[in-house]
Amino acid sequence: MIGVFDSGHGGLTVFRVLARRFPHIAFVYLGDHRNVPYGNRSSDEIVALTRDAVCALFRSGCGLVLLGCNTATCVAARTLQKDWLPVSGWVGRNILGIVAPTVEAATQTPWAVTSPQYPQKYNTDTIAVFGTTRTIASHAYPEEIRKRCPKVTVVQQACPELVGAIEGAAPQDELDGLVGAAAAALLAQTGGAPPHRAILGCTHYPLVEPLFRRHLPPFTRLLSQPEVVADSLEDYLHRHPRFVGEPGERPRSPTLLTSGDPARVARTARIFWPDVPAFEHLAH
Repeated sequence: MIGVFDSGHGGLTVFRVLARRFPHIAFVYLGDHRNVPYGNRSSDEIVALTRDAVCALFRSGCGLVLLGCNTATCVAARTLQKDWLPVSGWVGRNILGIVAPTVEAATQTPWAVTSPQYPQKYNTDTIAVFGTTRTIASHAYPEEIRKRCPKVTVVQQACPELVGAIEGAAPQDELDGLVGAAAAALLAQTGGAPPHRAILGCTHYPLVEPLFRRHLPPFTRLLSQPEVVADSLEDYLHRHPRFVGEPGERPRSPTLLTSGDPARVARTARIFWPDVPAFEHLAH
């Protein structure tokens, strides 16, 4: 089984694509709706909450966990992968983040390549990054992009209220106002020059992707994470087939877990996934 973790609903945008792309793999989703949003929490809180969620998914039988949350990836992934997992006792398990495939797509450079290659080292594009307060403060995207494309201009813009508004099923005009303000603030940083690409650096943001498209210049290419992550996972599973399961298995129904109230969570989830499977409460 493969687990997908997010602080709330946002990771469902990735999870839905994965379940459709890999119907013979058993996927388990865990949304920490009790503690959402993560974007304004301290680093220590984010690491602890993410570690607890990964443990819960490992206990559920997952051999691989994808952090379908940019904040958790930017703040906690490296600590969990390098420091915690080797001494955790979870032998043979692994944790993947969501930043690596996004940077690969933005730079057209494999993650393993950490020095500029031709033609990337001559790339002078402007890349915009929208994210939560903690994702932006981590500088993970600028640092990783510039390792591969040192002449690229990376402009970041935090959207501190957007995740909470999406989770709270805010009216469309409220969401439009938040996205419009974020886009205007980013364009003010570029002097009105349109970025070549814009990373929607939160898995909640695909839910309002049409609003970003509306408020950004028409020639700015949006990099939305669900398909990018699915492509990357397909490549990873090809290289690590032990996480796939036995060949010829029947299609598997996904399992959705929440630390919050399943009925309330499902009502919100149906706004953007009308036939979402039922949520179950996470048993501690």
